[in-house]
Amino acid sequence: MTKILVLYYSLHGNTRQLARHISRGIEQVDGCEAVLRTVAEIATITTTTQTVTALNTTDPIVSHHDLKQCAAIAMGSPVRFGNMAAPLKHFLDTTSGEWLSGTLIGKPACVFTSSSSLHGGQETTLQSMMLPLLHHGMLIVGIPYSEPLLHTTSYGGTPYGASHINHGISKQLHPDEIALAQAIGRRLATIASKLNG
Repeated sequence: MTKILVLYYSLHGNTRQLARHISRGIEQVDGCEAVLRTVAEIATITTTTQTVTALNTTDPIVSHHDLKQCAAIAMGSPVRFGNMAAPLKHFLDTTSGEWLSGTLIGKPACVFTSSSSLHGGQETTLQSMMLPLLHHGMLIVGIPYSEPLLHTTSYGGTPYGASHINHGISKQLHPDEIALAQAIGRRLATIASKLNG
């Protein structure tokens, strides 16, 4: 079984929804299994009980062992001023051991994000997540323009990765966002299977 790590941080649940749909896309590829993981919250002076409660999820906290076991990674974060959220960056900052040993070299990876506005920094956030993956020697997988929805959607979805725009009306993903999230999951799984086979 080709195990693909779907690693995310989500405060309000939007990025978590994308992670779930990417996982569904992964599991549409024979022999592939999505392994959902999140990262631990960072306690700060601004953390409140309400914030910590919002983080409750049934997905386990990622471990360094998960990085060794996976054949690929899908990594997601909400937009934080055009960058990935601090808890995800904090976890990545602890992966020097994997960098030194080359654990992730040659494995494919994709990225995903969500924001509350159309021009909220989605593409820079996706690119910010790519940088540590490139330093680890991973192979970045995007969404090609052979996906017809990429040409027509006015919701989330970029060639850099899957995305969601919460227009403040509903936290539900638009059908275009769901389809593009599943498409990148399938693409990541297909490539991982070929490289793993």
